[in-house]
Amino acid sequence: MSDTTSYTPDEVAKILKISRFTVYEMIKRGDFPAYRIGRKVRVEAPDLELYIQNSKKNSPLQQHSAPAAAERPAAEPDSLIICGQDIILDILTRHLERLMPGIRCFRNHSGSIDGLLALYRGTANVVTTHLWDSDTDTYNTPYIRRFLPGHRTLAYNLAYRNTGFYVAKGNPKNINTWHDLTRSDVTLINRERGSGARVLLDEMLHVLTIDYQQIKGYAREETSHLAVASCVARGEADVGIGIEKAALQVDGIDFVLQKKERYDIVFRKEDADKPHFQALLTVIRSDSFRNEVAGMGGYDLSQTGQLMGNI
Repeated sequence: MSDTTSYTPDEVAKILKISRFTVYEMIKRGDFPAYRIGRKVRVEAPDLELYIQNSKKNSPLQQHSAPAAAERPAAEPDSLIICGQDIILDILTRHLERLMPGIRCFRNHSGSIDGLLALYRGTANVVTTHLWDSDTDTYNTPYIRRFLPGHRTLAYNLAYRNTGFYVAKGNPKNINTWHDLTRSDVTLINRERGSGARVLLDEMLHVLTIDYQQIKGYAREETSHLAVASCVARGEADVGIGIEKAALQVDGIDFVLQKKERYDIVFRKEDADKPHFQALLTVIRSDSFRNEVAGMGGYDLSQTGQLMGNI
């Protein structure tokens, strides 16, 4: 390895053939030094090489004397791993780091179900979710209960968001209902499995007894609201599903409202009294956080910071 080379956590993960969450844990434990350039974390090549060489010297007995990094709980006094994609979380982490200068926030841009599974497995501390359950016509609570069996959690509201269809400007194909997705002249661009938008689509297909195989483009996926909106704007699809905020950021897109969704932040109840989790609640309940989010438009903050579930 060159002495002038440095790596991102993702690159380190590929070299060591482990997950990036494990890399973050190793950095936090001090297995090898890391530094920041702005908000980016970097690891120098010589430090990584030294870690690899030292690991080779360890005996198998030494290697198995402690739990593997991936098995250790993610929660530590000076850091948070936060799962979610909304730009609100960028604002949240900036305010949190300003309130507690020693805290380190790591973002994982995963969907709602993957986030809940990460919380269950201990590879994330805080996750966001917007999952609609057709059986109860409620958001999030049924999924939190299913994906974290036996674990007590707290869910607080971050915002309510409008979700619906992205269509070309002027809605030339007059796409307004879920049944319109089955038309032969309509092509969908879908979200990835586990995302809130994908769950909403699949739940609505279940409720309306629509076979997904009737929907042209169902198998094609993008991994963010902006990517879906951009695909529609470029004419590569006629419709996609996402939040209104993304539609406001992409030229040539109109938005057709379908549902108002609840966007919550979730963490383990056992962590609630820890300083960085108390700081997180202080931030989302603060006027400065609410004012900055409100200034972007596209969010209903009427219940931000309220406890939505003691699950």
